[in-house]
Amino acid sequence: MKTWTKSSWRDKPRVQMPVYEDAAALTEVESKLSKYPPLVFAGEARRLKKALGAASRGEAFLLQGGDCAESFDQFSADAIRDTFKVMLQMAMVLTFGAKVPVVKVGRMAGQFAKPRSAPTEVVDGVELPSYRGDIINDLGFTAASRIPDPQRMLQAYTQAAATLNLLRAFSTGGYADVHEVHRWTLGFTEADEASRFRDMANRISDTLDFIKAAGVNSDREHTLRMVDFYTSHEALLLEYEEALTRVDSTSGKWLAGSGHMVWIGDRTRQPDGAHVEFCRGVLNPIGLKCGPSMEVDDLKRLLATLNPENEPGRLTLIARFGAGKVGEHLPKLIKAVKEEGANVLWTCDAMHGNTVKSASGYKTRPFDNVLREVKEFFAVHSAEGTVPGGVHFEMTGLDVTECTGGVVAVTDENLSDRYHTACDPRLNASQSLELAFLVAEELTKLRAERVAEAV
Repeated sequence: MKTWTKSSWRDKPRVQMPVYEDAAALTEVESKLSKYPPLVFAGEARRLKKALGAASRGEAFLLQGGDCAESFDQFSADAIRDTFKVMLQMAMVLTFGAKVPVVKVGRMAGQFAKPRSAPTEVVDGVELPSYRGDIINDLGFTAASRIPDPQRMLQAYTQAAATLNLLRAFSTGGYADVHEVHRWTLGFTEADEASRFRDMANRISDTLDFIKAAGVNSDREHTLRMVDFYTSHEALLLEYEEALTRVDSTSGKWLAGSGHMVWIGDRTRQPDGAHVEFCRGVLNPIGLKCGPSMEVDDLKRLLATLNPENEPGRLTLIARFGAGKVGEHLPKLIKAVKEEGANVLWTCDAMHGNTVKSASGYKTRPFDNVLREVKEFFAVHSAEGTVPGGVHFEMTGLDVTECTGGVVAVTDENLSDRYHTACDPRLNASQSLELAFLVAEELTKLRAERVAEAV
């Protein structure tokens, strides 16, 4: 295989990437970014890789969630705080269900670029290039707005840096105190619609009361007040990724300095393509989206290319098939991984295969379909004797109405009330926490099955 460099992707076929009209302007932006500090550090990426390795063995569980596409216009400290807060609540509930640590990874501080199913879109008879995320062009439906602008990469970097700064403060400054997080969750279960989750919430309360009585409290034990929180995004805009790639002084390896974990999308995972080429050479944990079109032979090639040393925690396979389709596609991929003896972490993206167009004309995702895909994912792994190591959701801490269903009972008619996404529909705060309780129930069942088998 040809020697890797941070720019060797430029010699490979590229898809889902913009063509910049002003090459000189692009070069200038890349030069500026290459002098900026990296957004994350190699030691953080190594710690995440170790945690993901534990999840691949069933010794931890991955919760990955956040925006479908981060927006410049909707950027605010409150929005970051609210999503972080809901993820902490979800993680606490999942920890109780799985009885293992939960690895918290946000789709934040870098999720600015989006692949599209078509290069153009038509509105009222007018055809324009598709919106590809705020790092590339603008959502406004005008010819000027849709021209790719390299200067937007600089704004994305600034917003990502500010987001990471706030996340680090929340993670270590006391906001993540376990007792406070649980108080927020109790507020959710007080609603009549969420009464079925009160028993689990009360059992969590009893556990916290016990450890406090035993003398373990937030004042003395930093682990009750602080959390490790990592960021991730799809490594789609490779000019941006290359410009932020740095040599790790400790190991001499290359780090994608744009985020702790980066992933390759279902549309950009060509074994000989530019995105695979870039990702194979960085030390970060890598995610790989696996949709219905994933072929066994391609998966085997990608396993060898992206994780040649078969390192635990290096490669996360993110299954995204859609409710009712998991049993058709996932078993053959699990079999291929077993045949290769590959160390991977299996996680379930129950969002992307469940997008539908509602009667009111909005793209949405039915809550029941999201839950069904998660259950099917767990059932297949139970049958195959493998580890379902995590879940991956597009979600927000805001009170949006983008996905239908849940105890909040969002209907097609409600979608227009607070439909704010720049791209795909997200679970709101209530739906996200409800889903965490339901996934925790599945994890409790799975743990009981394993205990019974071991007896």
